[in-house]
Amino acid sequence: MYDIRTRRYALTLVNQGRSLNSVSKQTGVSRSAIRGWQAGTEPLPRTTECSMCDGDPQPPADHATYCYLLGLYLGDGCLSAGRRGVYALRIACADAWPGLIESCRDAMARVRPTNSVCIVRKQGCVAVTSSSKHWPCLFPQHGPGKKHERPIRLEPWQQELVEAHPWPFIRGLIHSDGSRITNWTSRIINGQPKRYEYPRYFFTNASTDILKLFTDTLDRVGVDWKSTRQSRRAQSISVARKASVALMDAYIGPKY
Repeated sequence: MYDIRTRRYALTLVNQGRSLNSVSKQTGVSRSAIRGWQAGTEPLPRTTECSMCDGDPQPPADHATYCYLLGLYLGDGCLSAGRRGVYALRIACADAWPGLIESCRDAMARVRPTNSVCIVRKQGCVAVTSSSKHWPCLFPQHGPGKKHERPIRLEPWQQELVEAHPWPFIRGLIHSDGSRITNWTSRIINGQPKRYEYPRYFFTNASTDILKLFTDTLDRVGVDWKSTRQSRRAQSISVARKASVALMDAYIGPKY
């Protein structure tokens, strides 16, 4: 399996009049593969074509979908190294949210259309999975250890995308480590108890860097929030004011 740049380089050398033997020695590509490329019978590998690896690095074409997938990755995603430099992107999704599973699967396919996406079933959840050598190019936050134990910073090109498409990024974070719940309280009105219900959003994460990315983006779209301590390890961000909840409902809504 050879990447697209190697294929183009080898064919360029052949078109310049170089022999297959010399091109094979220079590029490390077998002569049979070069013959197949010339004849059009050797297919491109599914893991080629990475906009970030070209001479002029560019983010994925579908900016909004990438921001959504970035939010999912920062919440419940991980990259696992495999053989020959291939990485598996895995995002855990609870069985209770089939719509989320489908949205995650669709986002992976849109961001990396040359790679297949599969569902690995586990107890109570699934791991939406896609393998490619180029996932680390798209998620440079990958590194050893857990995300909350290392710095998480967006690259300048990622920050530009998030600023241009804040709501898909917020949606990805909420769909991974967030929720929309309905609280209730009761009051005595004219001597009778009356129940009141009010929705609110929560986002919980153990990484202070990821929490700040979330709150900075909320500030950018005009959503009021407050911080609450969930446990010793994790902290929650709550959105409870009526206007802010209505704004979140317009762009996010409950998981399904």
